[in-house]
Amino acid sequence: MDLPSRRILWRIVALIVGGIFIYAGVIKAVDPLRFAIDIDNYKMLPWAISVRLAFYLPWLELVCGFALILRFFYRGGLFILMALTFIFISAGTIAKVRGLDITCGCFGHASKNWSFTAHLGLDFAILIALIALWVSSRAQQREL
Repeated sequence: MDLPSRRILWRIVALIVGGIFIYAGVIKAVDPLRFAIDIDNYKMLPWAISVRLAFYLPWLELVCGFALILRFFYRGGLFILMALTFIFISAGTIAKVRGLDITCGCFGHASKNWSFTAHLGLDFAILIALIALWVSSRAQQREL
């Protein structure tokens, strides 16, 4: 595949992943108290921290999603989203191992009926896409 075609492909992937995080951020920012309850259901953090995260994380996802789409602070947005996705995967897996049957709250109530496997599969697909975008951005930087 030639260089312009690869750039277009990675641009499309960045638009899709950025759009996913913007959508997820908006859904959670609209109802932060519901999201705080979703975070609290994991039983990993005190309620006060869950509430703070519920008001902060959606905006972080929005900013990072826009960073991917607008390519402004692109690598910073990629890094933060990779870290967040890894944390989401870890928290979900730990909750499942502990026997907690919870919805992740990732996409609000739109995803409440998804199975744990579906959530985990989507999270891993997003993480792989983010890692691929990171690697491709490094390769593009070297080509310039």
